[in-house]
Amino acid sequence: MPALHKPSSQERLLLYTLAALQFTLIMDFMIIMPLGSHLIRAFAITPAGFGFLIAAYGIAAGVIGFLGGFFIDRFNRRNALLVLYAGFTLSSLACAFAPTYQFLLIARIAAGAFGGICGSVLTAMIGDAVPPERRGSATGTVMVAVPLCSVIGLPAGLVMASWWGWHSTFFFLSALCLVMLVGALKILPLVPSHQTGAHPMRQMWNIVAHRIHLRAFLLRASLVFSGSCVMPFMAPSMVYNVGLNEHTQIPMLYMLGGILTFFTIPWIGRLSDRFDKVNVLICVAAVGIPVLLIMTRLGPGPLTITYTVTTLIFICMSGRFTPIMALITNAVEPKYRGGFMSVNSSVQFTVGSLGNIVAGMLIVMGDDGRLHGYPTAGWISCGAFAATILFAAWLRKAAPYAARNHTTQSAAASAL
Repeated sequence: MPALHKPSSQERLLLYTLAALQFTLIMDFMIIMPLGSHLIRAFAITPAGFGFLIAAYGIAAGVIGFLGGFFIDRFNRRNALLVLYAGFTLSSLACAFAPTYQFLLIARIAAGAFGGICGSVLTAMIGDAVPPERRGSATGTVMVAVPLCSVIGLPAGLVMASWWGWHSTFFFLSALCLVMLVGALKILPLVPSHQTGAHPMRQMWNIVAHRIHLRAFLLRASLVFSGSCVMPFMAPSMVYNVGLNEHTQIPMLYMLGGILTFFTIPWIGRLSDRFDKVNVLICVAAVGIPVLLIMTRLGPGPLTITYTVTTLIFICMSGRFTPIMALITNAVEPKYRGGFMSVNSSVQFTVGSLGNIVAGMLIVMGDDGRLHGYPTAGWISCGAFAATILFAAWLRKAAPYAARNHTTQSAAASAL
């Protein structure tokens, strides 16, 4: 079934709405990371305990995402997204009221259960509503939510945490989710489901056993594992190892990274439409891997160097997603897209949780008040980063049309 061609104004409105929803999903997932020093201190937990707090979201998202592969294509995308997002909003509110570490852990599990599959439906809507020749740019538009979160959401949340405690950050987020939910009710169009008539078990087998899908799963796994080994502990390392002030300099770090990423993600999206997506990924990795090794070894030093390195990390880590997600979305047939994205989300969060746990086991708080083991996590992250390129090339070999620029991609996609 071909993508639904919408008038450009309607397509832009849809993408902006999806970007707004993605903003809150990303903020909920990311805000735990820069709040690391606050939560470690508030609950008197170890870095491993903090790692499990992050992993709880991913484990829940992984389990529910896999189950969603059985049925998500049987529902209208709009209705499924709205119901899941409403549950996500309530989960964020529960985080705001969490009085103990255990309560917050349960609330994060609920947030992951709703938020993970919600992101899958959102990504599937892009593939359903946007033609293949514009999916790189469309993905870049929606992924602008990541830098906007860094520029606006995370600094605002961190300032609130400094002034009124970490609970206030989740109160702000849940209120924002409610506003987004009301807007989505009015704006999101009906995007039909892709019923195949197959039994759910048969549908799931078709999803997980497909040779293109298997390669895409490995690609997404390596992509996520690379980031999950280092990004959750970046803010704590900047506080304990580099000596940045968590009230002023950490918010500035995220703001600077977000501002530059705001411009680079759409630019990378346009490059992904114009050039081979794997080659675009290689260019991002050529910068990202060496900078990653530097970032995990940073100590006290000039603030300019610290901000430059962390900003480049934001650009490269976020920039990987645009060509990869466009490559994966183009490679999957529409009739499997919703279920595939749900299972793909399961892979993402499960592997991400594994990366969080591995990093939590490697990184320990020393008697000197510094975090040790971060450079080792950096080496593991770089290995996964390199594997991402290999898996992307492997997927391109099975589905060469998915990586091409728009001049050749449209003809190949219409032949599916």
